[in-house]
Amino acid sequence: MTWTEKAPVILADEHIELHPVTEADREGIRAVAMDPHIWRYFVAAVSDEDDFKVFFDTCLADTAAGRRVVFVIVDKTTGRIAGSMSYGNLAEADARLEIGWSWLGRDFRGKGVNRWAKYQLLRHAFEELGAQRVEFKTDVLNGQARKGLINIGATEEGTLRSFNYMPGGRRRDAIFYSILRAEWPSVKQHLETDPS
Repeated sequence: MTWTEKAPVILADEHIELHPVTEADREGIRAVAMDPHIWRYFVAAVSDEDDFKVFFDTCLADTAAGRRVVFVIVDKTTGRIAGSMSYGNLAEADARLEIGWSWLGRDFRGKGVNRWAKYQLLRHAFEELGAQRVEFKTDVLNGQARKGLINIGATEEGTLRSFNYMPGGRRRDAIFYSILRAEWPSVKQHLETDPS
């Protein structure tokens, strides 16, 4: 089986469940996605119903085509959709993929949801898919995401200047992070034992 066949699975622990996005998730995603704060550093902005339709339809189409695996994050305590996270840039021949397109609704920030979701996706990438490298990138201006990536054990690698356009026309400098297969055992232990 290829990564595009093996990657879209249900991942869960006592805190969260991640499942590949389906049409049935549309209303639950909409309920949390209309917060403009989410999209401040995103490469696409969701500010109205038309934007949301394009955003969600793209999630479905990318997942169906194997360009990305968009996961919906469900908070088990409340049973509500908390946000989304994706596998993308799946370079199976190079044993490399990206975890990104990450966002959480206002009620789920700062409560460990991001950490638990990243842990599940990292574990699946290294232990089931056989990845040698998992990479992340964010806007150099996104201090919260940068701190979060350091906190999960990712290594900052550098900045690609003027990487892409952002809504409104600004050119984003993208900062890259990674975790390598050799680092996974210590990162895993850190994520399993350190609640911060």
